[in-house]
Amino acid sequence: MARIVVIGAGLGAMAAAARLAVAGHRVTVYEQGATYGGAVGRFARDGFAFDTGPGLLHLPAVYRDLFVKTGKEPLEECVALTQVDPAARHVFADGTRVDLPNASRAGTVAALDAALGAGAGERWGDFLTRAREAWDRTRRPLLEEPQPADPAPLAREPYPAPKAGLLRRPTRTLAQVGARELRDPRLAALLDAYAWAYGFDPADAPASAAVLPYMEQTFGSWYVAGGLRALADAVYERCRKRRVEFVFDTPVVDVPEKDGRAVGVRLDGGGEVAADHVVSGAPVPALYRDQVVEWERGEDWPRHQVLGTGRVTVCLALRGAREADAVHRTVVHAEGDRPTVTVLRPDDPALRPDADHESVTVTATVRTTPGQEWEAFADRMVEAAGQAVPGLRDRLLWRHVRTPEDVRRDTGAAEVPGPALAGSDGRLLPAANRSPLPGLHFAGGWSHPGGGLAHAGMSGALVAGLIVEGADFRGSQ
Repeated sequence: MARIVVIGAGLGAMAAAARLAVAGHRVTVYEQGATYGGAVGRFARDGFAFDTGPGLLHLPAVYRDLFVKTGKEPLEECVALTQVDPAARHVFADGTRVDLPNASRAGTVAALDAALGAGAGERWGDFLTRAREAWDRTRRPLLEEPQPADPAPLAREPYPAPKAGLLRRPTRTLAQVGARELRDPRLAALLDAYAWAYGFDPADAPASAAVLPYMEQTFGSWYVAGGLRALADAVYERCRKRRVEFVFDTPVVDVPEKDGRAVGVRLDGGGEVAADHVVSGAPVPALYRDQVVEWERGEDWPRHQVLGTGRVTVCLALRGAREADAVHRTVVHAEGDRPTVTVLRPDDPALRPDADHESVTVTATVRTTPGQEWEAFADRMVEAAGQAVPGLRDRLLWRHVRTPEDVRRDTGAAEVPGPALAGSDGRLLPAANRSPLPGLHFAGGWSHPGGGLAHAGMSGALVAGLIVEGADFRGSQ
């Protein structure tokens, strides 16, 4: 039985902790904040409640696997899951609207033909066929297997872009895919929205980002009753049942090493905790930036994603009941200086004080550059959200704005890591689970397979497997 310390209580870190505890190890989690969940947070006021991180789950199978492997109660006995249908309503800059069904390719093709004109659905369907090929080429190495020692093959572009003409430049970015293959600005905007939702700028996101719409439209979108925070609650409770110990309000400031190996953690205030292995769910760049892990040169850092984007979230407390024909998710596409926003309107009594009020969450991806006027940006977000919520201005009681700086304060990084993507010369591959310091492992959104709520759970599984199957637990009985 090994002594294992976990830094941080995000979803990926807790997933690793639960799996390691089931394997018989003594696991203690140290979290700098007052609660668990990491980016899967909750803001509550006056009887209203809002998810401040992701609002939908796209690969519930990852958490089904976690709950099967760590206890008797399956996921569906711990949280209530429902498929969101339609998966999303899209409102384009020219006023065109289309509702896309959940996990129905034929239904999506028909809806696009009806809204955008004959042939639009067929072009989108052909694109998804190519996206599936990219998914099949990268699913196992990116999501199911440890990152190879030589990730060079994953740096090559897996998306099979059609060739047209001897002098045609290769398709390298998602924006080029939209322009060359979809040939309709609304279809291109639809594609771009999937990239922005995960923090990628379509202008420099690799063509392999085509797997993002493929994944959502193939495996569906799911809502957790009570909001995604309820999933964090369930994972935390599963850890507690497996006798994982949690210590909150306790930052880790150093990972001491001996004989070239991590031997525990040093806590804020000077206390030290010995460990045979350390699992860090904290953002990889923050570990090095804050000197939690010692380094001499910048090139000593492990490779990790640098997106340069974050999210602004505006929580809206509204008077008046949600209309009967409202949809759960609406994407309002950019127009002029208004950004593309995602508007979530869950019909969930747990998130509102009563049936005569409604909680609405609006999110947008932004560049994390200093000097942003966040309130002015939030004004433009709310203006866009009015395309999805009738009478929004008149119904608004109050709003709460959450900026990338708030995310940095709570999680250690203003950026939100995106899913691992092949291509782009390896720029969007996250850090491997094995760190440069033996005995220290990386889990969570900043590590392989990286990013996204479901992917963070996969990361927890991978790092637990690496420790249990391949580690030397020297003298830790």
